[in-house]
Amino acid sequence: MMNREAKGSDTNERRGGAALISKFHLRKMIPVITLVLLLSVSIMLSSSFLTPMNIFNLLRQNAGLAIVSMGMLMVILTGGIDLSVGSMVALGAVLVATFTTTMGLPVLLSIVLTIALLMVLGACAAYFVSFRRMAPFVVTLAVMTVARGLAFMISQGKPINLKPTNPLIRFGKGSFLNLPQTQAKQTFLAVPYPVWAALAVFAVVMLVLRYTSFGRLIRATGSNESAVRLSGIRVGAYKFSVYVISAGLCALGGVISASRAAVGSAQFGEGLELDAIAAVVIGGASLTGGSGTALNTLMGVLILGLIGNIMNLMNIPSYPQQIIKGAIIILAALLQSGKRKDAL
Repeated sequence: MMNREAKGSDTNERRGGAALISKFHLRKMIPVITLVLLLSVSIMLSSSFLTPMNIFNLLRQNAGLAIVSMGMLMVILTGGIDLSVGSMVALGAVLVATFTTTMGLPVLLSIVLTIALLMVLGACAAYFVSFRRMAPFVVTLAVMTVARGLAFMISQGKPINLKPTNPLIRFGKGSFLNLPQTQAKQTFLAVPYPVWAALAVFAVVMLVLRYTSFGRLIRATGSNESAVRLSGIRVGAYKFSVYVISAGLCALGGVISASRAAVGSAQFGEGLELDAIAAVVIGGASLTGGSGTALNTLMGVLILGLIGNIMNLMNIPSYPQQIIKGAIIILAALLQSGKRKDAL
């Protein structure tokens, strides 16, 4: 009798465990399922959605967001947040436009200087977060204000137009095979340079997070910082690094924005921090740190891009689009909350 009860109990436990595992894996598949559903809806809504021109425009428009989101993912994995990314992108765009146009520096040198200067600014924020133990929300909020103010001060509140002959424009509007504009829009072989840049950043971040001790440690820091610290590991140095990397990626995002628009403006990147956080959360990362992948974050970027694309196809005005995006962030956060309860 007791053996039967024991067997019945084991069977129920196995069924319960299998159901829990199945539910847990289903939640992990939410970004993939959402992306497939949105793709299906987009194809049904517009016959021109699958044309090379529309696909490349969609990818090109979201390349900067993908790059910035990779930096945001690394920060969030440590349990932090970076609210300065939108302003840093604007500052990067203004700086690279100033260097190449006003100061007449070579493009490559201008890009290197822009990335270096923003990494210095990012290092200032990283110092207060990592070694002075100040709240990331407060520090990056202050940097957001400083960076936007610097962008307006350097540009004097006016857009800095790039000359038509500036090679930086070719980077933003050119494609891999360097085909003429009309041909590039008609073939899938001509991948725009900003998309290649975003894919390169994604590949590096994915490899770092998956195969290096640095990636494992920043994830562990977000999961249990006290345990990592008691293991003798310098947590502050790792947290410092991710904020500096995020600033460097924002600079690259600013370079891409300026090259695409052929202008450096202090108004670039407004609200970009919310889009980057949304992409990371929609991709399944936990805002409390320790959980998240580069691949899912990339899917989060594509989901946001597709939602924007669908709303544009449906002629929905920009303000309602912001409301819908906010609702999507709340829904994604609720789903992640449910996932953590299942994991427990």
